[in-house]
Amino acid sequence: MNLQIDIQEQNNADVVYLTGEVDVYTSAKLKESLAPLTEKGQNTLIVDLSQVSYIDSTGLGIFIGALKSVDKAGGTLKISGVNDRVKRLFEITGLNEVIDIDASQREEA
Repeated sequence: MNLQIDIQEQNNADVVYLTGEVDVYTSAKLKESLAPLTEKGQNTLIVDLSQVSYIDSTGLGIFIGALKSVDKAGGTLKISGVNDRVKRLFEITGLNEVIDIDASQREEA
């Protein structure tokens, strides 16, 4: 499956809306899109996963890299709109302890 990426600036934050699957086939595209946003410094980056049905370990690695990069630049990373399946994945891996995860629905545009 493909991954659609839509980036919008809202309320002094960059919001990345993802639709599809985050896996080994789509992770390079996601990494390329997130990299410049994570390096801005002092910004908030929100990744909306409300339209994501699947994330594999490669995708999780992209979020770990984004967290490290955003922290280094003095910003924050928030993940929103996770469904129960994706939320469970973040819990099993312990990433919910280091990434701000909000299970609420899609961020308002």
